[in-house]
Amino acid sequence: MQRSLLLGAVLLALTACSGPQTRADSASDLDAANVERLDAAVAGAWRSAENRARDGARNPAETLRFFGVRPGQTVIEITPGSGAWYAEILAPYLHDNGQYIAAMVDPASAAEGRARDYQQGQRDGLQAKFDAAPAQFGRARMVAFDPKAPRFGPAASADVVLTFRNVHNWRMSGNAEAMFKGFYDVLRPGGVLGVVEHRARADVPADDRSGYVGQSQVIALAQAAGFRVDGSSEINANPRDTRDHPNGVWMLPPSNRHEPQDAARFTAIGESDRMTLRFVKP
Repeated sequence: MQRSLLLGAVLLALTACSGPQTRADSASDLDAANVERLDAAVAGAWRSAENRARDGARNPAETLRFFGVRPGQTVIEITPGSGAWYAEILAPYLHDNGQYIAAMVDPASAAEGRARDYQQGQRDGLQAKFDAAPAQFGRARMVAFDPKAPRFGPAASADVVLTFRNVHNWRMSGNAEAMFKGFYDVLRPGGVLGVVEHRARADVPADDRSGYVGQSQVIALAQAAGFRVDGSSEINANPRDTRDHPNGVWMLPPSNRHEPQDAARFTAIGESDRMTLRFVKP
């Protein structure tokens, strides 16, 4: 009896020291009609063939259900890029009931030259996609922000903020803390921050150029901004990714920045191993 009590006390102590516990369940609770709407958006004929080809690696329906995205919400996607991968799903899904907002870096906030031209190109490319298909994107909005002092909209005006594979860039540029604070400010109490990011084996320096980030580092950024951890999922995990590539995640698909003779090896690995984390603003 004494031994059982002692073992129980040890287990309780280990649990208390292990940090915030996370749930891996889905927060969506979507009814059948909204599940059907989301699946229809994922299957939409308006999506580019190039984007659709990546569904097996990016798991859009499962990921958005995990983040609890549903019609009626205001959803902000951070830097969707001109390719509009998730915008092609989210904007039509929310078109009739809800609001999709693409938060793009303000070109004026970037240094003159290539950096500014790049941001302008991203913005123009996304706007062209919106303009070309008003039936799907006619109600989509775009907001511009400065990564050094980001403001994504009025305080407490959004239900969900989503970011896909961006945190490594913000850490390298020294803007990660400001970005997470901006997410916290724009979300309503109870609002969700959904993060998908390339997952390192362990913590990495802020100036690491691999593209990977430690999962504990992302959690720390969110908690420092005021969020609490609400769930984690292995939806976008890839155990084949060894995460030790000389040129980082960009050697893997879809970038494929490797020697031609290595194509088969990196194709077999597939896209990067990714964390999928859900945070809530209290």
